[in-house]
Amino acid sequence: MEDQIYILLGSNQGEREKMLQQATEAIERICGKIVRQSSIYETAPWGFESEQWFLNQVIQIESFLVPETLLEKLFAIELQLGRVRTNEQYSSRAIDLDLLYYSNIHLETKLLEIPHPRLHLRRFTLMPLSEIAPDFVHPVLKKTQLELLELLQDNSKVYKLIPDKI
Repeated sequence: MEDQIYILLGSNQGEREKMLQQATEAIERICGKIVRQSSIYETAPWGFESEQWFLNQVIQIESFLVPETLLEKLFAIELQLGRVRTNEQYSSRAIDLDLLYYSNIHLETKLLEIPHPRLHLRRFTLMPLSEIAPDFVHPVLKKTQLELLELLQDNSKVYKLIPDKI
């Protein structure tokens, strides 16, 4: 059975589509093989105000990296692509790579929590995730991604982009 490792990509600064493309290329080169990609979604900022909306996408990869090493590689890719980390939890960014799931692992360490602790609260995460993994069951909440999306109370604006409209 293939790994069920899911990563959320997001960008709301600069050439957003190009940033997502560069991130996926780097992930495939450094972290593992991409086996599925969602459509790209344009989404309102979540948790802060910004005039520039995000482009978001979820990818599924196969990887031999353990979760902590995978996270380190994702942080290195963010840095390479111009991500500047601040003390603010939510802010505009050139690129953001969030490890959502690592198969059925439930892990809580100082640096990493899997599944991602807020994925079930965010429309911009659940819509692309439901597109490529509708029946994947959250290992803690015991609900599929579609069920989580149906229960979601977040009414943020999230639009699937049509490829020639980007």
